[in-house]
Amino acid sequence: MNREDNVRVDRAAAKLSLAHIYVAFIGFAIAALCGLLQGLVRGGIVTLPKWLGYYQLLTTHGVMMGLVFTTFFIIGLFLAGAARTSDGKLSPAASKLGWIGWWMMTIGTGMATVTILMNDASVLYTFYAPMKASPWFYVGAALLVVGSWFGGYAIFANYAAWKKANRGKTSPLFQYMAVSTMILWQIATLGVAVEVVFQLIPWSFGWVDGVDILLSRSLFWFFGHPLVYFWLMPAYAVWYVSIPKIIGGKVFSDSLARTSFVLFILLSMPVGFHHQLMEPGISASWKMIHVILTLMVVVPSLMTAFSMFATFETTGRAKGAKSLFGWFKTLPWGDVRFFAPFMGMLYFIPAGAGGIINASNQLNQVIHNTIWVTGHFHLTVGTSVALTFFAAAYWIIPHLTGRKLTKTANRLGIVQTVLWLVGMSMMSGAMHFLGLQGAPRRTDYTTYFNDETALGWMSYQKLMAMGGEILFFSSILLIGLVVYLAFFAPKGEEEFPIGETSENAEATPKVLERWGLWVGIAAFLIVLAYGVPLAQQINHAPPASAGFRTW
Repeated sequence: MNREDNVRVDRAAAKLSLAHIYVAFIGFAIAALCGLLQGLVRGGIVTLPKWLGYYQLLTTHGVMMGLVFTTFFIIGLFLAGAARTSDGKLSPAASKLGWIGWWMMTIGTGMATVTILMNDASVLYTFYAPMKASPWFYVGAALLVVGSWFGGYAIFANYAAWKKANRGKTSPLFQYMAVSTMILWQIATLGVAVEVVFQLIPWSFGWVDGVDILLSRSLFWFFGHPLVYFWLMPAYAVWYVSIPKIIGGKVFSDSLARTSFVLFILLSMPVGFHHQLMEPGISASWKMIHVILTLMVVVPSLMTAFSMFATFETTGRAKGAKSLFGWFKTLPWGDVRFFAPFMGMLYFIPAGAGGIINASNQLNQVIHNTIWVTGHFHLTVGTSVALTFFAAAYWIIPHLTGRKLTKTANRLGIVQTVLWLVGMSMMSGAMHFLGLQGAPRRTDYTTYFNDETALGWMSYQKLMAMGGEILFFSSILLIGLVVYLAFFAPKGEEEFPIGETSENAEATPKVLERWGLWVGIAAFLIVLAYGVPLAQQINHAPPASAGFRTW
């Protein structure tokens, strides 16, 4: 074990990271319960009491799982990684900014949650106009977003302090990936921030009479698709940097890993119109530009897949594997830190294929606004990303609390992962099939007046509910393990796995850390893809819409 393996995050940095991670799992627990109830209602198995609405559950599940769990966990993970690669400490500025962000995010989450529980904000996590929530829901959402900016500023401040203390050196790969992800996040959230602050808050308070629906949706999807990569890039960071260490290997290529993250910054933002292919008011030519750029995002994902399987094979060969797939047997299948992310990688194959279908103009017309889209969403975020975050939690929490991932906890983690895979396969598989049959998304239980087609969906909706029940059992086990590792596991030292780069890898080009260049190119692509159509939407705005309450 070299000196780097002994680096521990100091108490102050650990406290900040844990504060984010604990809120993340509180949000996850609430979302898991709401997800269970959703599935049971949609499957016709239970009927909700009058004081609880289906769309309350749907909104809570989406907000808590898609925004709260992910954002808090990502920032907590990155802050811990930034400290781990900076001799165990965060810079004073990073600590201060991190806590400002945490308080803003937590207060904003609390405000939004209260409005949802009061049934004043059942507008789903996409909060599409003209459905109008309580203004305090939008204020809470704004605080959550702005607070996350401060989390990004903390990561930038620590990176700047590291660069100042290590002039001329290439930054640690994990820190580089944290900076890349938060740059993407800072740019992507500008769209939803403008929508919320300048459109939805004045509208919901009654300061203006109506809202431009097309513009509000375009601004949301400026944010909405990069949000997917905000979820994916931290998972990729764990795959690139931590998995090689866990399996006893080395990072295949530092420069390839950094290049893939730069490409995500460039290509994942000017693509929002592929979520609006069925939306009137946007010309086909502009939609096509966004579709082309969307399909180009496949490139960094394929680079990641190549790099990871090259890491697996070279590690196996170094351990003596001889046959074509002999390296496969050398992988640590009994280690949940590897098993869960690896299964997430495998599930990302069909998830990515589904994404290509969603982004293709003709194919999108078949599955648009059907429950297929929900199934795709659960394969990408709910499986590939979630399993990686779960696995990271199994080592980052004991690393920060000074405890150990015991053999029993590891075995239970394997069980939790298998349950999650079984439940998600049942639920997402049924969603994909139902989507191809035309079953809509975002709907409560209904037989559409005993329509023959709708009645044919019922058995698959019950299968969805069964999958949701298994996922809930997996969630209970996960929360139990999180509590155990945080407060009850034996005292000890658990590593934050940071892989070293292979000595055979090419040197990393310094141009990859010229952030001004990459942000400038990203801005150019955004202006190219959005400048004219947004200007047209503003200059030729349709009559503004009043708000509607549909629940």
